Amino acid sequence: MQAVRFLASPHFNARPHTPIDLIVLHAISLPDGEFTTEHITNFFLGNIDEAAHPSFKGLSKVRVSAHFVVARDGSITQFVPTNQRAWHAGKSTWQGKGDCNNYSIGIEIIGDERQPFTRKQYTETARLCRSLIAQYSGIDKQRIVGHQDIAPTRKWDPGKQWDWSHFHRSLAHIKHMHTNIVS
Repeated sequence: MQAVRFLASPHFNARPHTPIDLIVLHAISLPDGEFTTEHITNFFLGNIDEAAHPSFKGLSKVRVSAHFVVARDGSITQFVPTNQRAWHAGKSTWQGKGDCNNYSIGIEIIGDERQPFTRKQYTETARLCRSLIAQYSGIDKQRIVGHQDIAPTRKWDPGKQWDWSHFHRSLAHIKHMHTNIVS
């Protein structure tokens, strides 16, 4: 696994005293259908330039973050330490327990519903999840879900383009590697 770059997002707060036991996978592209990291990075850092694209109008007021973003080339950027509460899930419930931000780690994967995700994204997302499973005893492969699973009436991601079978095969074959994840 490549070194994980850390950029501190201002969009986080302390977790309640709840064990971390869920990983939520998301998909993101800014603007829609474009897969560069620049605008996503600026969005999570609170620096989005609303003039850069018509669809960005009002985004400078939105406070959102994820713990990690996996780019198309497999590179990973971390925005929030894992022991802090990132703002990625919104109104959400998993197995009867609400407010998933309190007990989950959010991973955004750059993509959309129209284009397949890359092989490197599957490999590096699986490697990252393996590292998180090794770090947090409450997480196992059954506790890695999509945003659409925790907010089904609001969210579609990572969507039909995310091949869960491919991901689970990658997860099964990848060995845990030590990373420089900020806890």
